[in-house]
Amino acid sequence: MKPMSRTPAAIAQPTAHDLALSGSWTARGIGTVQHRLASLRVPAKTEATADFAGIEALDTAGAWVLQKLLLRLRDQGVVVTPRGLDPEFAQLLQGVGEQMADSKDAPAAAARRPESMLEGVGRSAEAAFEQTVALLGFVGESAVALAQSVAHPRRLRVRSVLYNIRSAGFNALPIVGLLSFLLGVVITYQGADQLRQYGANIFVADLVGLSMLREFAPLITAIIIAGRSGSAYAAQIGTMSVSEEIDAMRTLGMAPLDVLVLPKFLALLIALPLLTVFAELLGVFGGMIMARAQLGVGFGEFLDRFVKAVSINSYLIGICKAPVFAAIIAVVGCFQGFRAHGGADGVGRQTTRSVVQSIFLVIVADALFSVAFSALDL
Repeated sequence: MKPMSRTPAAIAQPTAHDLALSGSWTARGIGTVQHRLASLRVPAKTEATADFAGIEALDTAGAWVLQKLLLRLRDQGVVVTPRGLDPEFAQLLQGVGEQMADSKDAPAAAARRPESMLEGVGRSAEAAFEQTVALLGFVGESAVALAQSVAHPRRLRVRSVLYNIRSAGFNALPIVGLLSFLLGVVITYQGADQLRQYGANIFVADLVGLSMLREFAPLITAIIIAGRSGSAYAAQIGTMSVSEEIDAMRTLGMAPLDVLVLPKFLALLIALPLLTVFAELLGVFGGMIMARAQLGVGFGEFLDRFVKAVSINSYLIGICKAPVFAAIIAVVGCFQGFRAHGGADGVGRQTTRSVVQSIFLVIVADALFSVAFSALDL
């Protein structure tokens, strides 16, 4: 190896087809030659000679610059013949050139080989399985934290629970009430023509009462809360995760599950059943108004038939679904929030996933409830 020199790298062009390189082509020496390389011009589609005998030192940085120069000339159709290149320098230049070729060809090879359908299905299945395992682990950790809070009530943050009851429950009353009222109106309106044909106007109370109390009120309330509060949980925790606030909480000895998850979980367990009752009342009220307008069934007649048609079991069936839906929404929303990474884009992605997965799991749970209640003849 030639001794290192402090002479800056230089390149000369005695003729249009001759290049002469000299000096120290190292990380420290190539700074002054960058502008010269950019302005270097060789006639395209010709042969040129590069004299490397004047190079005193060469490292990977200088070899990378030389390879970029040779590659640019090659792209212009210039055939470069090296001369006077030290064998050790030639080996280093060749190694850097191979690495540059590999890094350039890898994206092209990936682009030439599209992912097959079977490979895509396999990757999706693997990601779904990994996320399911992580979700089950999160459910277990949350259950342990809940048990510890029950065993030590002083750990429970009552103010945080009350705040979440207000934000997820009380503040959601207008939207839940409005949509439930309109849903009751729609159900009655759609059934009015069919009931009128058979002179069974009074049975509109059966239709509205059973459908709202058993199915529609719990389901529509859960879907609204999943889109409203579940997304808020994921966005809040996700923002704290990407900004490293959760890591700071752990450093201070604060358990994120106790501070962020349990108050939301307990608040939703309390708020969602109450919202379901409110949705049932507004849905039935909407049905009463439409029954009077379309079928001539008065409020008194409607309520008399409603009491006979709807049993206490139908009412309790709708109420007992609400805590399960609340647990699903709270757990999925918080879980996706903890998985957020990569900045604002990651927070938005996990928030969207929380809403989609919450609604999907709520509908699956409702279907399982229907199967179970049918098997139990309820």
